Amino acid sequence: MSGKSVKDGSGTGKSVGLFVTCLVNSMRPRVGFATLKLLEEAGFEVTVPAGQTCCGQPNYNAGDREAAKDFARRFAREFSQFDHVVAPSGSCAAMIRVHHPRLFDADDPDKELVDAVAARTHELTSFLTDVAGVRTTGTATNETLTYHDSCSGLRELKVKQQPRTLLRAAGAEVTEMEDAEVCCGFGGLFCVKYPDISGEMVRKKSDEVVKTGASAVVTGDVGCLLNIEGALARRNDPVRAYHVAEVLAGLTDDKPRNEDDA
Repeated sequence: MSGKSVKDGSGTGKSVGLFVTCLVNSMRPRVGFATLKLLEEAGFEVTVPAGQTCCGQPNYNAGDREAAKDFARRFAREFSQFDHVVAPSGSCAAMIRVHHPRLFDADDPDKELVDAVAARTHELTSFLTDVAGVRTTGTATNETLTYHDSCSGLRELKVKQQPRTLLRAAGAEVTEMEDAEVCCGFGGLFCVKYPDISGEMVRKKSDEVVKTGASAVVTGDVGCLLNIEGALARRNDPVRAYHVAEVLAGLTDDKPRNEDDA
């Protein structure tokens, strides 16, 4: 997903730098377009900086703190001009908001900028409800959905009720699965290092999804989404999997989208 620039930071409180995230860009770009749609409909001036790269989370989780610091510096400089930074990912937003500041000593010349940008960074549904005061997105759905809480968004950013509130406001019936807060087994590098354990975790998660009778499972992170979607597909189950932005923006069809569609 390449940059669509409306205008850069104006100091009005209405400029948003959209951090697309690696998985959205490479695996589920429709989530990026859905996020853009939701933010613009909420009245924000959105820019997708063309120079953005990874937030550094894979390096951080692998113990490569120096490379993670390099990513954090670049991120802070790339997004410094915006009033707000929004990511359709609790995992990436938590990396930026919580862990970027921890990478820098107090006397580091980049510490102040990194801290400032981190403080202005938000997960999408948290931003819409807690910052922008959005109560409904104007998209109507009558589906029965179940919601999976991604670990980082839940534990590090306290994202729990925000997506459910927006989904219910859109008309969805949200049926809670058993152990909605339990990890799906993706965990970034975890699923690569411990594939057997990861596979059993997502098998159990997909069992709980199916038990709800919901037509679709919704989550706020593409990593979780792809992991659960894959497990459901392997068991030939018709339950669909969506990112919360896709549902709220009404972009749940299977037609490919490109930047011209946005």
